[in-house]
Amino acid sequence: MASQDPASNGSTPATSPGVDKPRAIPKLIPRLQRKSSTPPTPSSDPAPETPPLPDPPQPDSIHFTVPVKRILSPSDHEKFLKSPTYTLIQAWIFTLSDCVRGRPISSLDRQHLSDSIRRLDAVFDVIEGLIDQYPPLDTGSRFGNPVFRSLHQAIVRNVERIHKEVLGIDNEAAIQEISIYVINSFGSEERLDYGSGHELNFMMWLLCLYRLGQIPREDFPALVLHTFMRYLTLMRRIQSTYYLEPAGSHGVWGLDDYHFLPFLFGASQLIGHSYITPRSIHNNVVLDEEGDDYIYLNQVRWVDSVKTVKGLRWHSPMLDDISGAKNWRKIEEGMRKMFVKEVLGKLPIMQHFLFGGLIPGTEDMGQLDPETARLQQERMQHVKETGHEPDYWGDCCGIKVPSTVAAGEEMRKRMGTSGALRPIPFD
Repeated sequence: MASQDPASNGSTPATSPGVDKPRAIPKLIPRLQRKSSTPPTPSSDPAPETPPLPDPPQPDSIHFTVPVKRILSPSDHEKFLKSPTYTLIQAWIFTLSDCVRGRPISSLDRQHLSDSIRRLDAVFDVIEGLIDQYPPLDTGSRFGNPVFRSLHQAIVRNVERIHKEVLGIDNEAAIQEISIYVINSFGSEERLDYGSGHELNFMMWLLCLYRLGQIPREDFPALVLHTFMRYLTLMRRIQSTYYLEPAGSHGVWGLDDYHFLPFLFGASQLIGHSYITPRSIHNNVVLDEEGDDYIYLNQVRWVDSVKTVKGLRWHSPMLDDISGAKNWRKIEEGMRKMFVKEVLGKLPIMQHFLFGGLIPGTEDMGQLDPETARLQQERMQHVKETGHEPDYWGDCCGIKVPSTVAAGEEMRKRMGTSGALRPIPFD
């Protein structure tokens, strides 16, 4: 009779004198059973409410200026957190989230989209055409493809034409200001990466268009359910084509390598749903049948499809943990907390935020005190010596994070397949 594998039941094998103790294969424990990755914000804190979104300002009251970084120190960040712009950003993002509460994508009448939404579609058409002109090099690397720099430069060359000819904006000063947000919406030309900061730039571009009177309030649901989804689909193509690395990613314990807002908007959509529960993200049938209607499910389906390892508990343990929430309202409240605390409330992220005339900083922001000037000098010296910005998370000097999308694409090339990868045996 064949002996039983001691590793199969977790028992300690007996040993005889003079015989080496067998090396049992360690048990594989899913991350769900390990110490839980708790969200950074305590659940007892109340979720931030939606501030009133102000009407667009009068055109003659706007002093257009090219957006620049104004948060140069912790004190600048504190000033931002008390500023009207901090409230404006929350009002914009949370108002958009509120307007799709309980609404599937299919509730949108795509046959009768407004002229404003169709003009935004035309912008995406232009950028899609530019991608076709710059096919990536087959480097075999999982790191950023250098051809992305050519695409990015093409976007810069076309950005003025996009605003004039496609969107119909004729104010030169306004175009110069809002173009910066577009340029920063699709990833970093220098670092060949993309993250939630670039996603935030896209939303700030839309906020600028609203404040210019280009987007009426009645278009807000379509702005999320159609325009944002169009942007999300475009970014997936760019990430897959040019293997953009995740900006600021440190392992798989974060919510997502690239995006944050699909989970906020998507959770709002699902509040009060009759049968889709937070646990439904583990059901492939639900993801396949409902993923085209709900942004949260759509993003989970995409994340799982591009990973080389299958199963949320293995590659996205925070999403796995969040699925244990009682209902979608709790998840949406948690996402609001994360946006305020982990995006707007984090200096390493907000130091890159750009302030102009439409999204202004306070007058006293950006003034260098002696200590900040010293730190700025150290930063400049670091860039001069190493060729890149310091990594404020502590992993400095060129520690790059390869694209998980690229890993999946390269594996599919080697396997000669175009579909999903096989689940690993212990999934």
